Amino acid sequence: MSDFNDEAMQRYPFSHFTPPLNWSLVALEDISADVSPGFANGKHNSDGTGIPHLRPMNVDRSGQIDLNVVKSVAESNGIELLSGDVLFNNTNSAELVGKTAVVSTRETGFVFSNHMTRIRPEFGVNPAFAARQLHFLWMTGYMKHRCTNHVNQASISSKTLAKTIPFLLPPAAEQTRIVAKLEELLSDLDTGVAELKAAQKKLAQYRQSLLKAAVEGALTAEWRQQHSPAETGAQLLQRILQERRARWEAKQLARFKDQGKTPPKDWQKKYPEPVQPNTSGLPKLPQGWAWASVEQIASDERYSLSIGPFGSNLKVPDYQESGVPLVFVRNIRSSNYGGEHTKFVTPAKAVELSAHNIAAGDVLVTKMGEPPGDADVYPDDQPPAIITADCIKIRCWRELMAAHFLKFAINSHIGKRQIEPMTQGVAQKKVSLGRFSSLAVPVPPAAEQAEIVRMVNEADHEAVEQLEAIELSLKQSTAQRQNILRAAFSGQLVPQDPNDEPASVLLARIRAERGERGTGKTSRGRNAKERN
Repeated sequence: MSDFNDEAMQRYPFSHFTPPLNWSLVALEDISADVSPGFANGKHNSDGTGIPHLRPMNVDRSGQIDLNVVKSVAESNGIELLSGDVLFNNTNSAELVGKTAVVSTRETGFVFSNHMTRIRPEFGVNPAFAARQLHFLWMTGYMKHRCTNHVNQASISSKTLAKTIPFLLPPAAEQTRIVAKLEELLSDLDTGVAELKAAQKKLAQYRQSLLKAAVEGALTAEWRQQHSPAETGAQLLQRILQERRARWEAKQLARFKDQGKTPPKDWQKKYPEPVQPNTSGLPKLPQGWAWASVEQIASDERYSLSIGPFGSNLKVPDYQESGVPLVFVRNIRSSNYGGEHTKFVTPAKAVELSAHNIAAGDVLVTKMGEPPGDADVYPDDQPPAIITADCIKIRCWRELMAAHFLKFAINSHIGKRQIEPMTQGVAQKKVSLGRFSSLAVPVPPAAEQAEIVRMVNEADHEAVEQLEAIELSLKQSTAQRQNILRAAFSGQLVPQDPNDEPASVLLARIRAERGERGTGKTSRGRNAKERN
């Protein structure tokens, strides 16, 4: 049995486990003909010309090869994959380094990037068993512990993988029995997970359909037949725009008076008219509704439509463990504020950043991400806070637009359809405040807005409860999967057979074969033939 140093055994899920009598704890180099990375290639194509070039995204979180998005390269560089090879993700974010899958006949002849390591097991080592065990180590977080962290990514080198990652090796016959039992149990589990994800997808589609009906007027069509508003949405918008201008003129006259000046000629023409919405390609609205831009529905108070501070104004050293909370993109996307990972700034820093303050009822929008444009309403039970970079704040003119209705409009197909062409950038795609200000949103009568918010919240509450139940079931499935795999790699999934050839004998035979060839390892060609 190989010896591993304290670092290798720290957080190893089987560090205090005594293997069954016929098992061995080995390094991957002891049981592999080849452990080596692929090659980088900046000349990919997506039209299928050449040879498929597998990358980290092509190994999914369940330990399967995913070919939904595949790039191709012109040449193989002589490192084609064979059925039975094991593909290990060696470079990624720290959370993803270690995803592992076994290569099937479908991927035979494919090549792989330098962010992947190919492990070619020796004869007598079951490739599916090896891939499942390595992927299990990723699932438990062990691979993250073994990563070397760089600026924007983390990695486990092929040398580290080959020499220092512990691997539990049962007899060859027991490996086969374990894999067969795993396929049986995990197949049933995968069927259940697939059904849960299908239900999850249907609920997501239902929620989008609900928003579509809400912002196009179909949801309240019957309600409109029974209620005649005193003021249509178009009239409401016109009145507020006139009031906005009147308030600006009153402020300007007061300023001239305070300065002892006579208002100059045509001073009213300097009024900063809010940008008009671009409604081309948008659906027809019900009678009495109107289109308005985000800038038109924002309050006329200062900083009612603003973005988070630039990096030079808010840096990581400013973060505190208490004080005035900060709101990040992740908070908006998850509708989760004030959790245990919340960061803060001092009250003095919050005063300095007062242009970026938010309060209950403000609509918050992500201005970056895949895609940007997710909206949420800052809840009533949270204290005043500061938004960070890549967030947009909209403080609605309350009489004109209900905050939750604006959230629905931005999150609906109407908002997404407009935000997509507004998005720019290469490394990080963002939508600027200037472009976002012109986003068109429907304006129903005030009473109808309130009814829409009530109806959507009521229906969405039930959908959210179902989604939460599905999420819980998926988490339980993940825990069950780990328990099954843990049992498999600790000798508890199938019974041991004392007549099995011990793993130590298999290891001795591998060493002897290598010695006979004088290479220290089995040749790639012979190993491939034996396995095929």
